[in-house]
Amino acid sequence: MRWIYKPSSAAEVGALSKHTGVSPVIAELLLRNGLGDPAVAASFLRPALAGLNDPFLLHNVEAVAVRLRKAIDAAEDIVVLGDYDVDGVSSTTLLVSILRRFGSKPRFIVPRRMEDGYGLSRSAIDRALEQGKPQLFIALDCGTNSHAEVAYLVSQGIDVIVIDHHRSKEEPLEQGLLINPHVHSREGDEAWRNLCTVGLVFKLAHGLVKLLRAENHPVAHSIKLRDYLDLAAMGTVADLVPLTGENRIIARFGLRILQGCERPGIRALMQIAGVKPDHGINPVDISFRLGPRINASGRLADAALSVELMLSDDDQFCSETAQQLDVFNRERQDIERQITEEAERMIETDFASWPGIVLFGENWHPGVVGIVAGRVTRKYNRPCVVLGNEGEFAKGSGRSVNGVNLVDVLGSCSEQLKSWGGHPMAVGVALEKIHLDVFRTRFAEAVRTTVGGDLIEPILTISAWLTPDQIREQLMEELEFMQPFGQGNPEPVFGVRGVVLRSRPEVFKQSHFRFNFDDSRGRRLFGVAWKMAHRLPPLGVPLDFAVEIAWNYFNDRKLLQLELVDWRVSEGE
Repeated sequence: MRWIYKPSSAAEVGALSKHTGVSPVIAELLLRNGLGDPAVAASFLRPALAGLNDPFLLHNVEAVAVRLRKAIDAAEDIVVLGDYDVDGVSSTTLLVSILRRFGSKPRFIVPRRMEDGYGLSRSAIDRALEQGKPQLFIALDCGTNSHAEVAYLVSQGIDVIVIDHHRSKEEPLEQGLLINPHVHSREGDEAWRNLCTVGLVFKLAHGLVKLLRAENHPVAHSIKLRDYLDLAAMGTVADLVPLTGENRIIARFGLRILQGCERPGIRALMQIAGVKPDHGINPVDISFRLGPRINASGRLADAALSVELMLSDDDQFCSETAQQLDVFNRERQDIERQITEEAERMIETDFASWPGIVLFGENWHPGVVGIVAGRVTRKYNRPCVVLGNEGEFAKGSGRSVNGVNLVDVLGSCSEQLKSWGGHPMAVGVALEKIHLDVFRTRFAEAVRTTVGGDLIEPILTISAWLTPDQIREQLMEELEFMQPFGQGNPEPVFGVRGVVLRSRPEVFKQSHFRFNFDDSRGRRLFGVAWKMAHRLPPLGVPLDFAVEIAWNYFNDRKLLQLELVDWRVSEGE
């Protein structure tokens, strides 16, 4: 792994540190994130809800709010169809909750992955219409490219609204109302262009409340929009959109709302997932604990169960449902572990030198291959598409690495694909099995063209260099101002030079190890290295450590802990 560090100008660091009142270390992190302007940096460090823009600046939000007002006033039958991932589930929950507050009684449906496929499919539509034709049909987190499906709904006399954030190279929908800032991008919309669907739904909720407050609607003034930021934060963090602009505000305040969450369903899910709100809620709690359990329902069963959990006020139902989602998640983990092992063997046997990899297994479950794609992409540091079996089709997901935009890659080799779409770092793909070999070759060629070579060397970017003496509680307190970390605001990896281990690292669970060393004053620092027991650092030799810094809660104590990312023998030794 190649370490990269690009030092910032000492003068710029000093000036920004002085203007913002933060330490030089934090000033360097701000500069690295392109936040060199003191006013912009100050706003980033102290985001405020007042920083959320007028929702009507977002194309079609006002038109959709007007249409929803009509549906509410006329007590129209409304169907909400949301995707089966965390963004779709939280979007559906938020919109249904808001509509219910205004007296509406919307039905909701979530596509069943194995029966309906992805998104706004005819199968899912037909299932939604079984209980009768609504006056209004709302698709969330899907539908941008669903020209035929939207046309079909309109032909049935149904008005259609699509709220989605997936990118498209096709023409915009000709019928219905579409909210998608990637399709209707405008100059000056950077603050909200990268909102995921639940962020767009939150903007719509804001617009609807604003519209009805202006008309003195009796309910509108009683609605506190911040109470819905927990749902907005969950989808925002889980969907890996950049945590900048309005996404940063949503995530920052939504995580705080989650910490004191009053939704019985989320509380039950936290309890079963081992999330302790009194320790604070961080993005990793969503990404690795809550999100996988919400997703597991859609991967292996019916994601409508997750929506029902989020909407329910029944403590017993919530407890039982959270336990059921945990069972699904454990089953998902077992399936995923087996597929990952098979995928790794395939790569090492047949595709070790390929710059971009496409894998397929007849016995692989399409519902978990996205997680496998993420794992093998990280391990082998190259874009990977992993596909499962679905009749005559191979369906699955792709994940990418920094510097490779999967939307662009697939756009140049999509001739064999039945459907595809997503984000630069994550995509969904479907194709007929007979086209697998051709697609595999063309995908690799497209990646090779993008990166200018066959293999991508793993790179570790050092955010700043610290001395052991600087790793103190005060630094942790300052880092809190940079939270939440995620896409667009990566968690900093600090370099620490000249570390000398005096005691042998302690291996535990055969895969990990603990270590400690002293600073210049004899203060002991403790750390852990996950899945690095095969690579123990030597004793008595000056080393460079690349670490992340976190709080560790143990026996009701809050301890500073280093998490080792990589190590090397100090240069010049």
